Amino acid sequence: MADEMKTTTRIRGGALLARALQEKGVEHVFTLAGGFCNPALEGFMEAQMKVINCPHEQIAGHLADGHTRITRKPAVCLVGPEGFANAVPAMMEAWGERSPVIFVTGSSTLKRQGAGGFKEIDDVAIAEPLTKYSVSITDGERINEFVDRAYKIAVNGYPGAVHLSLPVDIMFSSFDENAGRQERPFDLTAQAPARAWPEPVRLQAVLDRIAAAKRPVLIGGHGVWWSGGEALLEEAGRSLGIPIFNIPYHQKLLGEECEAYMGLADVHQYHPSADAFNDSDLILMIGARLDNQMNFGNAPLFPATTTLCCINGSHEEIDFNRAADVTLLSDPGAFLQALIDAGKSGSIAPDRSWYDLNRQRRDAWVAKMIADVEAEAATPEFGGRIHPMQLALDVQQAMSDGDWLVIDGGNTHFWSEIAVNLAGHNGRKLGGILHPGTFSMLGVGVSFAVSAKNVHPDKNVVLISGDGAFLSGGLSIEAAFQEKRPITVIIDNNGGLDCISQQQERLFESGTHFATDFRDIPFHSMFEGLGGHGELVTRREDIIPAVQRAMASGKTACVNVKVKGVISPIVLATTSKRDKASIE
Repeated sequence: MADEMKTTTRIRGGALLARALQEKGVEHVFTLAGGFCNPALEGFMEAQMKVINCPHEQIAGHLADGHTRITRKPAVCLVGPEGFANAVPAMMEAWGERSPVIFVTGSSTLKRQGAGGFKEIDDVAIAEPLTKYSVSITDGERINEFVDRAYKIAVNGYPGAVHLSLPVDIMFSSFDENAGRQERPFDLTAQAPARAWPEPVRLQAVLDRIAAAKRPVLIGGHGVWWSGGEALLEEAGRSLGIPIFNIPYHQKLLGEECEAYMGLADVHQYHPSADAFNDSDLILMIGARLDNQMNFGNAPLFPATTTLCCINGSHEEIDFNRAADVTLLSDPGAFLQALIDAGKSGSIAPDRSWYDLNRQRRDAWVAKMIADVEAEAATPEFGGRIHPMQLALDVQQAMSDGDWLVIDGGNTHFWSEIAVNLAGHNGRKLGGILHPGTFSMLGVGVSFAVSAKNVHPDKNVVLISGDGAFLSGGLSIEAAFQEKRPITVIIDNNGGLDCISQQQERLFESGTHFATDFRDIPFHSMFEGLGGHGELVTRREDIIPAVQRAMASGKTACVNVKVKGVISPIVLATTSKRDKASIE
């Protein structure tokens, strides 16, 4: 009789969703609070999960993405129906970087779906090409099931964002708090992602190729980061004497100060990579894709005289990398450990003269790049203005080891990327680097910097942002003030969309640029008005003291630096290529 009298606790669908996400270990939710999402917000509040309210849904998405990239744990971006449209750019950025963000939409009523409900939008269809999984939860009894499915899809195989749409009538309706728990899986806590171990025969065939190679090269990509294999990558390169390169745009795998790390696998931003690839007899790409950045596996980036081998942890990547000469399905960490073990056993012992040659090439490149920029900046036509690479070098000199650097912009990004390699070669040990991904989306910098400060509150976080990039996403700076996460923003202020201006001047018959200039914007005063610290810098010798004062202020700060617009090597190359008829 007592069992018959027992009452069942009922909670709203939104609270069920919150509990399911908490059970997966999700700790951070980024949102712009809206009425459609209130039951979920109440659930997050009751679960004492960290919810960060943002000034815009795109910012919420970028913050969730940045947090996920740094921690390698999925974060949630929660938005309403109309807010979903604002979050789509952040979804695209996460998709390009394989970041397993969980996007959740509080959507229009299921009961009247297709009848023109309030704020009705087909969010599931819109998100589908930008996520690994996009679905509407049509039954509140299955909320736990859908969350479980989405989470596992996000972190397994080829990681990536997922999208769950929870209709408002299910969001607000009440359900048994144990709904769906009578079926397997009974344990809904997060499980470690499944990892692919290599087939022994195919693994040995790859190891035999490495043993026979005289000039092997390692190129690391996303898969190394998401599998947590970057330390093994560094050990394999260093212990076996194999030079290591990093895919452009992707998450930085190794500090630039690492002995075996040479630079980006990009002939424009790191010129010696062209010599390394042309002279190599075996290129091992680990956890990367043969996309446009890798010239689809073709010459002139990868000459026909070398063997191209792709090691990937999921069948999706193996299928994508069909152009490779050799493929191996293997978790990057498992392969790298096997490679290290082969070296310890003596079965692989490359001639270290190849490794030493690539280090010498890097030494020479660093010296030449610094000398060339100093000489260019000293010419009369430069007018005493600050070179953007000089700015990036000086900013890093003002920082301390362990600090985080974020980069955002067009030419600003590319010049800063080069400067990171130069500073790292000379000993700067950054705690981490974040920047726009494969889509080169402007405006992510402030959000990523706040994410870095949120995860590492005891470290200085510095953002070098172009003025155009800041105007694209600068409103997100309010999150730094609101959450008391002070960051330092350096504006590379050249007075316009310089990356585009430089291309136009080479493309247009008139030799001029059009619709790319900005007025003289006092970015530093904007920060002061919000309660932060601001300084204007017009001379190079003032950069380091100003950055140091900004970091020491304890406030969210802006150092507005007037620089000269200088086209970067990669933009120059891209411009020439496009002018010849191809955008690839």
